[in-house]
Amino acid sequence: MGVQIDRKRFEKMFPSLAKELDGRRQSVAINSVRSDVRTGESASTDHFSVYMPDVIDFIRRCDTPRQAAAIINYLETQGEITRTYAQRLRSQLKEKGVRSFGAKKEDGYYLEKGGH
Repeated sequence: MGVQIDRKRFEKMFPSLAKELDGRRQSVAINSVRSDVRTGESASTDHFSVYMPDVIDFIRRCDTPRQAAAIINYLETQGEITRTYAQRLRSQLKEKGVRSFGAKKEDGYYLEKGGH
């Protein structure tokens, strides 16, 4: 026994879910590399209400190069970053280390920096 619902009504009620069920992907382009800590910090916003973390933000949560490499691999596999960009990130990780992407973002980082 299931619930029957008209396709158009379903799409109107749940547009994102309808797109996901149709197999259409939604993604956000990530096209920046912050190799200088000061530049990266100055690019951050005071309010994170509409902020979408990028690969650098995820890497900055890592403790080890192995964790950072896993993040890069995953986002590349998911199509969230390009192969070229992933290679640049891996190169920076290998040559300069995980902290070259910026200071570690600890728990509560966004609450503290966002002023909430």
